[in-house]
Amino acid sequence: MFKRVLLSEDIDTISQGIMAVMDKLHIEDVQQTQYCDDTYLRIKKSNIDGFPIDLLITDLSFVPDHRKQEINSGEELIKKVRKEFPELKIIVYSIEDRPERVRSLLRDFKVDGYVAKGRRGLRELEDAIISVINEKIYLSPSLNQTIRSQPPVEIIDFDIELLRLLSKGHSQDQISAYLKEKSIKPCSLSALEKRLNILRHHFGANNVVHLVSITKDLGII
Repeated sequence: MFKRVLLSEDIDTISQGIMAVMDKLHIEDVQQTQYCDDTYLRIKKSNIDGFPIDLLITDLSFVPDHRKQEINSGEELIKKVRKEFPELKIIVYSIEDRPERVRSLLRDFKVDGYVAKGRRGLRELEDAIISVINEKIYLSPSLNQTIRSQPPVEIIDFDIELLRLLSKGHSQDQISAYLKEKSIKPCSLSALEKRLNILRHHFGANNVVHLVSITKDLGII
């Protein structure tokens, strides 16, 4: 069982529910933070003091307030912590359910568990903690089903260039003309629209602006 757990969550009512899970599992040393900067510093200090955190449970989204932060999201926090403390176990507890973002955290940042907030969230969090203790990766059943039903789309250089141009404010007509000038294929407007529709469906984006925002968040562009 984990000796020291750090909970990074800015909503008090959610923290209370998670603490009830900790009590049920008889995990006594549970520390709490509401800001990503504080979470990182707590992990760092614990290691320096010789009492390292065994498990980090973190949300991905944190509501901004008057306090300026260097680390503004759970994803940024995970990336930084994983690089410096590769042995630390990490469970994401989030309402975020976009398949590609879940895949990215599992694949690129090697999180040990991903639990969807919801009606069964706390029960699944308990299952996740037990799975991670047993050196198993945990993924909420609902997310697992979603990911299996939406196989990954290979993101090619063309997609990245297309998204980059969109992020700079170019219209699809302008991008089509630019690609024709550079002899890059496909370059027709219909081909661009078809590819963007595939990417929108893959990333769960409502429109092109949303698609650009999501791919920026994922570090694709």
